[in-house]
Amino acid sequence: MDWTDRHCRAFHRVMSRRALLYTEMAVDQAVIHGDAKRLIGFDPSEHPVAIQLGGSDPALLTQAARIAEDFGYAEVNLNVGCPSDRVQSGTFGACLMREPQLVADCLAAMREAVSVPVTVKHRLGVDEQDPEEALFAFVETVAQSGVTTFIVHARKAWLKGLSPKENRDIPPLDYEIVRRLKAARPDLEIILNGGLADIAHAKAEMTGLDGVMLGRAAYHTPFILSRVDSVFFGEADPYDDPFAVVEAYRPYVKSQLGKGVRLHAITRHMLGQFTGMPGARRWRQILSTEANRDGAGWHVVERALSAVREARAAA
Repeated sequence: MDWTDRHCRAFHRVMSRRALLYTEMAVDQAVIHGDAKRLIGFDPSEHPVAIQLGGSDPALLTQAARIAEDFGYAEVNLNVGCPSDRVQSGTFGACLMREPQLVADCLAAMREAVSVPVTVKHRLGVDEQDPEEALFAFVETVAQSGVTTFIVHARKAWLKGLSPKENRDIPPLDYEIVRRLKAARPDLEIILNGGLADIAHAKAEMTGLDGVMLGRAAYHTPFILSRVDSVFFGEADPYDDPFAVVEAYRPYVKSQLGKGVRLHAITRHMLGQFTGMPGARRWRQILSTEANRDGAGWHVVERALSAVREARAAA
């Protein structure tokens, strides 16, 4: 949430034609009663894109799923993995790992309501649950809904004692239990998430599984996405140069600026584009300090690009 918004996804799409992009988690009641266009609207260039919903009421999730399908989403995903306090207080997210039958009921209702695929993202378990028991029992029950795609964040979630940030790092990763799940349920599509550092790591850990999901690595070092199409789909990558990616993003940025969007709202997702390369610090510095000023436009990005080129030439 607050990370993979529409501007972030439009930027990531420039680097891969094939990756399935996911929205921030949208709460079902917000989708139903709020400004849906502002909350879940997206640019056609983002396709294929899936919406991630949060909720625990089959009727509300059904309504939200129908709205999402009408907006044109390619997939509706139910989040059963988020451990934040505000999610728990709403009885959705990772706390639902304790209620697999309710999750199954929600997913069955959503599947009945829409024609696009319905999927679920979840953890290995929560708190004192034994992952070996909790994970397999959860999937066994939830699969009875007819859902066949399970995206598994290969960590437990500690709902008591750890912050959401700590829950992304402290609980140990267990990729092998996810592979055992796939071996036990070859009929299901099992996708691995959690701690995948780059494309090579993701490709290696995908062995025996059906797919991988990248979160923080894709956000903080977005240029790694420029190899997705070749490594995972055997197709030519759109760009092999980080400068070309930024230039290709220019029409989108200018169109959003023309609609009154502030430059910072767009470029904040681009700060990691040159990570590990000469000039990366100057790139972040210029965008961070200048993009939020009144009147900031594409010229700020051009200035940042020039600073990177100068640093590269001097290296």
